[in-house]
Amino acid sequence: MLNNVAVVLLDGVHPFELGVVCEVFGLDRSDQGLPVYDFAVVSGEGPVLTTHAGFSVRVEHGLERLEEADLITIPAGEQYGSREFPEPLLDALRQATERGTRVLSVCSGVFVLGAAGLLDDRRCAAHWRHADELAVRFPRARVERDVLYVDENPVITSAGSAAGIDSCLHIVRQEHGSEVANAIARRMVVPPHRDGGQAQYIKRPMPTARCDTVGEVLVWMGRNLDRTVTVEELADRAHLSARTFARRFRQETGTTPYRWLLQQRVLLAQELLEETDETVDSVAGRAGFGNAATLRHHFLRVLGTTPHAYRRTFRGPVTLETTS
Repeated sequence: MLNNVAVVLLDGVHPFELGVVCEVFGLDRSDQGLPVYDFAVVSGEGPVLTTHAGFSVRVEHGLERLEEADLITIPAGEQYGSREFPEPLLDALRQATERGTRVLSVCSGVFVLGAAGLLDDRRCAAHWRHADELAVRFPRARVERDVLYVDENPVITSAGSAAGIDSCLHIVRQEHGSEVANAIARRMVVPPHRDGGQAQYIKRPMPTARCDTVGEVLVWMGRNLDRTVTVEELADRAHLSARTFARRFRQETGTTPYRWLLQQRVLLAQELLEETDETVDSVAGRAGFGNAATLRHHFLRVLGTTPHAYRRTFRGPVTLETTS
């Protein structure tokens, strides 16, 4: 269980990305029944550090504080793509992952993990502005340019400022389930989930699009996940030809109608398994999979687990009326 979180600062740290980590893990929300973490700000190079915004911060803890952390976070900073990092910090990060501690980078903090050798032969996310530079500097890293974050346990990397929020909530959801992650998201007034581009324990996001062409169709699809629909039917709703609709859909959502529907159905099934006592067959029907066998197939392919195992993770042992 996640109890102890440390955030590491270096000269030039970006205050917003630091604030993201502090907001998710550093606030006492016990009045809402939410977990409280033993949270510490740690210096990677001296007690007083500059920030990208022009002010300085005094940090109480040194690298020895990382030895007790369950999660170590590295926010973004100025010129991280070209600077060198203190070897004691890099060594501390390597030792941490060896003993099972997870490490999370936000935006350009990924360069610190790369310098520690933690990206070697791992998938990692990077802000589009840094992706090429990251790939050149760390050729063994498998840089993914089109995702918000990547979880290659114990290394989690996120692209951009807001993606840091997404990855932090992803970790909370893994540790404590959707109810806790969504409560924190509501407190922060942010969506409980944006797809990171890989299998995750996540709750359904509200359907969104980057323009109005398929927006109304997305809303209808999200409200009718149990229905069998064709691209032609969806195109009719958008008053477009099937070919034009498919092209516009990909342009505005970044995926195909089939993949969008599949993702939403899996997410709805996750929600139902977490929050209801419905049988797997019932969950499969409501989520548009038809039967438990089909649901199980997609759960294994997308999430790498079964519906029964997923439910047990968040709700403890339960008795189901059908094999999952």
